[in-house]
This record gives sequence, structure tokens and C-alpha cells, in this order.
Amino acid sequence: MIIYSSTKKDFRNDVRTNQVDQKIHTEFIRNLGHKTAKNEVESWRNSMMYMSNVLDTENIPDDAGIYIEYILPRSTRKRIDFIISGKNPSKENSIVIVELKQWSIVEQTDQNEIVRSFVGGSNRDVPHPSYQAWSYAAFLEDYSDVVEDQKVKLVPCAYLHNCENDESIKSDFYRHCLEKAPLFLRADSEKLSKFISEHVRYGDDKDLMYLIDSGSIKPTKKLAEAFGSMLKGKDEFIMLDEQKVVFEKAIKLALDSSASNKNVLIVKGGPGTGKSVVAINLLVKLIEKQLNCKYVTKTEAPREVLEAKITGSMSKSRFNNLFVGSGRFELTDKNTFDVLIADESHRLMKRLQYSKNGENQIKEIINSSKFSIFFLDEDQKVSLSDIGTKDEIELWANKLKANVTVMELASQFRCNGSDGYLAWLDNVLEIRETANINLKDIDYDIKVFDDAYTMHQEIVKHHKNGLAARTVGGYCWEWKSQNNPTLDDVVIGKLKMKWNMKKHGGQWIIKPDSIFELGSIHRCQGLELDYVGVIIGPDLVVRDGKVVTDAFKRHHADRTIFGFKKMFSENAEAAKKRVDPLIKNTYRTLMTRGMKGCYIYCTDEETREYFKQVISEA
Repeated sequence: MIIYSSTKKDFRNDVRTNQVDQKIHTEFIRNLGHKTAKNEVESWRNSMMYMSNVLDTENIPDDAGIYIEYILPRSTRKRIDFIISGKNPSKENSIVIVELKQWSIVEQTDQNEIVRSFVGGSNRDVPHPSYQAWSYAAFLEDYSDVVEDQKVKLVPCAYLHNCENDESIKSDFYRHCLEKAPLFLRADSEKLSKFISEHVRYGDDKDLMYLIDSGSIKPTKKLAEAFGSMLKGKDEFIMLDEQKVVFEKAIKLALDSSASNKNVLIVKGGPGTGKSVVAINLLVKLIEKQLNCKYVTKTEAPREVLEAKITGSMSKSRFNNLFVGSGRFELTDKNTFDVLIADESHRLMKRLQYSKNGENQIKEIINSSKFSIFFLDEDQKVSLSDIGTKDEIELWANKLKANVTVMELASQFRCNGSDGYLAWLDNVLEIRETANINLKDIDYDIKVFDDAYTMHQEIVKHHKNGLAARTVGGYCWEWKSQNNPTLDDVVIGKLKMKWNMKKHGGQWIIKPDSIFELGSIHRCQGLELDYVGVIIGPDLVVRDGKVVTDAFKRHHADRTIFGFKKMFSENAEAAKKRVDPLIKNTYRTLMTRGMKGCYIYCTDEETREYFKQVISEA
């Protein structure tokens, strides 16, 4: 969506007559239907004066196109600050994208493509401005048919017109960002002017941004080729048996779906049944068919691990345009997407915790797409905010007049292919009664340790032998190291560990040095290991052969049971009944991350003896 458009000549006149901020705001209100904050209007007034000075050269033509606050299409709600359009010295269509920042101080972080600056009233971790500019260009390259057909050259850059110190923002740590999108500081106005003139030497006789804005937004052939090539030769993404059946059914439904024939596919499957394998293959095939689709998850860990596995030559920005969080569709128009693929759908919620927007993420996903796919395991609901169930999905599908198809992935690829282990675990944790009351004939390495340190050392041995192995636990300890890195969070005898550190983000499970950190449910759900070590905390104990949960033993920072205390004060029994299955599901999920084995340590002695007994009864 175009907010403000002009030529260089008229834009500079608007700045000179002190009208530019008012004109931008007027068009902003007309297009979006609401005002913006006063400080944003002031930022326009300030930044546009700097850009007018940059454009004060005969080498940039007066009839170059100027576009301000261009809103990227397809629900991104991201705005490009400043665009200059025209033709380069070779007479090729060219667009320069400028990310503008008023920051005066920027700090380097230890996170890839992330810096720290004073934003929104406090110091925050935010994307590097060069990365932002680059990601906007990548989106248009991957989704605009006009950019592809008209062979438009997109040139991103960033301009921090108040910043004088370049030690942090231009450090070698961010070199790959700066190579993709050069960054200019306060003293670099002439350099930026020269940079723009090298890419926009002649005027815009095609109104390029209007062509792009009115053109279709769908995956380009270039994106399809790049994305499809990434899975070739990767055995972990080969589909087997009923995975292939689900895949083909989903493709057929995708091609048959339309605004007047909406469809919803619910795919049920337990841990390791290949839900994510099918989801990724679907995304690749649908992109190849140039359908507008996205892969959606609530939590970042599955997305970030997938990114590490499959990106290769694919840029992070390109990946992020395809793989998104579940809170992205509150304001999306009906049937905007051809397909939305919601993995880990049991973790969907009503709305993001601090957002005023949104009613129900399931509703919003179905509303936003002609065809939506929900991969679901209701036994992995671990939070009070989780609403993903078959019944809830069917409810909203019916309300939105979408046809519903339900399929199931039953083959077990985790836990050495043993459905029996899962059934046994359901019995042991008293989630439900099953026929598997022992581990007889189940080929799975499960052990109980009397010492947490010894258990962790066994996990470390597997890691050193080249196997994927990590130690995880229930959230029953304070995260002290978050504010003081010298402190240990979990101390149990000789075992001293920190909670999964911020620096690894969602890739904790695959980072080599994370072997010495304790993982939480948020860092491993939806992912798999060869061996998992599980520390069962005081929130789940066994008393006289009965499994008892206690949400008060969880640390108060645990957001999965946020609101429990209020519920308990209003109706104690109802609150306990609501949280009990969530705590059990948490440990069930942790104890099914390992494909080859699960090692257990319980902080409570009676609980350790219980697990020893039920294992020995094989």
C-alpha cells in the first residue's frame, strides 16, 4: 500500500515548505483509517529534512519517484521508510530502499543480525537496520511478479542520520548485513547521495511502485527454485508411508480450494510421526506451484532449527518471509493466502500475550486462507493459553464455512519406532489407562538415575560420540543467570547448570555448547534428539503410587501456567484440575524427545523409586 508518493522535485518542495509530515500523516489516515503517534509524525519531519539534503544533487533526477512509508503487501504490516525509483546508468528499472533510523547510540549484541538501541522508551534488542532494508528487498524479489517480469533492480541501504559512532553498528560481526545493504551515518550524507545516484540516474517513467503495488503477490519462480533445491539430498525430509498419503491429499485440497470453497485439513499425530516432515514438503511443493503460502508455528524453536537445517544459500530474510509466528494474522483480510500450514497447532492461543489485537489464532488462520492445514497432537498442550484441539478447529471451520477433512499419522519414528513406549508413558504418568503396563519387548533405552550429575554425564558422553543429546527439565528453578551470567540456575548435588541461554534463541537444541545448559519445554517441543535426559522437578511427584502435580512448585516466571494463582483463589479444585494434565503433558513431551533413549532423574526420592519400579516390571 502506497502512503505518500511524489517526485524528487515535489518532495523537496514539501520539505522546504514544512508540509511533508502533514501530507504523510494525511495520507496515512486516509489509507489506514487511523492516526499515528505524535512522535512518529515528528520523526517524519526530522528524517525527511535529512533525506531532502541527501537528494540535493543534479545526479539524481528531479523526476525520480519518491515513496514514503510503503506498506509491504500480504499482511506483513511492515513499512519501508523511504524509496527512490527510476533507472540506473544502464537504463534498467531500479529502486533504492532506505531504512531510516533516528538512533544516536547503538550497541552490538552477541545475536546474529541483532543490535541494541533505545526504542519505544527503553533499550531493546532490534534487527540491524541493514538487515531490515535487505529483508524488505528480498520480500519484493521473492513475491512480486512485477519485480521479476520487469527485471527491477532492488538496492537496499540504511541511513542513521543522528549516529556518529560506527564501532558497534559497523563491526565485523555484522559484515554479512553490511555487504547486502550498506549503512550510512550522520557524516555520510554525500556518500549516500553518491550511492543513490549510482542506482537512480534517470527518472521513473513507469511509476514502478504503483505497478508493484497493483501487481500480484505470489512466490516467484526464482524463490521456488531456490527453496526446492534446499531439500534435495536431505534424507530427514523424505516422506514414508502415510506421510505421503497425507501430503498428496493436502496438495489436492490446496489446488481445489478457493474463496468460495474453503477447506481445512486436520492432521493428527503423536511425537515423531513426521508431522513437520510433511509440513515442510508441502511448503516446498506449494511454493513450486506458485501458491501464496506460509509455514506457521507459535514457538520460535521449530522455525529456527529448520532454518539452520535447510537455509544453505537461502537468506535469513527469505526464510523469515515463509516461516512466521502464529500471531501474524489478526488484521489479515479474508482469504489473503492460498494456504497456511500450521505446525504444532496444539500450541495455538487466543492472542499474543501483550497484544490487544486478535480474537482466536485458529479463527484468524482459517479466515486468512482459502486452505489451512493444522498438524495436531493434543497430548502436547502444555500451557494454560494453548487452545489447539480438533474440536476447536472444527468449530471455527464450521463458523467460517470451510469443509473439514481429518487424517492421522500413526507410524512412530521417535522412541525407536515404539508406540508401546508412548502408551506405557501414558500409564506411568496417569494421563490415561492403556494396555501397555510394562516395557516388555520395547526396544528403548530408559534408565533412572539416583544422581543428577551422573545422568548428565551420560548425556554428555552421547553428545561427544556424535549423537544428538541434551538435558532438559521442568521449569522449577529461577533463571538467575539471565541477569547475572556468573550464577548457576539449577544446583542439584554436584550438578550445576544454567537454563538455556538467550544467545542460542530457538537453536538451543543444536548449538554445541548448549550441552552444558538445561533446556526447557520451550526449547525442545516439536524437535527431536537421539538421547534426552529429563530432570523431573517437585511439580510432579508420586505419593503412595499416585502421580500428584503441584503448579505452585513451578517457578513464578513460568508463563505456561500464567493465571493459575488467580484461578486457584477463585476455585481451587477447578484450577488444579485444569493444570494437572498440562504438567503431565509437559513431562510426557520432554520424555519423548529422544529417539533412542530417555534418562530420568527425579528430585523427589519416592518418585525416583516409583520410576525404578515401573521400569523393572518389564
